[in-house]
Amino acid sequence: MKIGVISDTHGHEMRFAKAVEKFFSDADLILHAGDVLYHGPRNPMLEDYNPAKLAQRINESKIPIIIARGNCDSDVDQNVINVPIQAPFAYIYAMNKRIVVTHGTHFTYCNNPELPAWKKMIDEIANQANHLNADIFITGHIHNNILERHNNSILLNPGSPALPNRSDKRPTVALISDNKIEIFDLDDGNVLMDMDI
Repeated sequence: MKIGVISDTHGHEMRFAKAVEKFFSDADLILHAGDVLYHGPRNPMLEDYNPAKLAQRINESKIPIIIARGNCDSDVDQNVINVPIQAPFAYIYAMNKRIVVTHGTHFTYCNNPELPAWKKMIDEIANQANHLNADIFITGHIHNNILERHNNSILLNPGSPALPNRSDKRPTVALISDNKIEIFDLDDGNVLMDMDI
């Protein structure tokens, strides 16, 4: 089995299309961790910003897509996307794994000023994954990659194919297979991170 993982497309239709064509064409399922159509007030609109066409691609997908609601997703978006935008969590059981998908907005605003923000966020995500007994816990929102093992959970953030927040600005998506998770550069196809399951 193969599962494509994507997040934070923010209405950029061709970035989504490229991910599907290049990495997800033989996937059994696509998981989207939110912020599907709207670019958001702080994000630039790239030349392929076309939320209506992205909604059409999602609706016409032969591969089932499961979406967790992001902070930029609205009720209006649900009116044009035919699959449920689930909030705040989507639960999937596949490959004998409990997979939880959430956008992750609530993890980035912690109240412990003694720890760096990144560490606080990872600790919160790990605690939530543990609480939900997730084998794989997927988030989005920060437009940056996470692939870490904490206790019995793997924490995965695929980054963003449209508006990456990585220091090198590489657009990214992820694939989960029966024995491995990989994060890819959307443009050159290189594996940037991987982990055995």
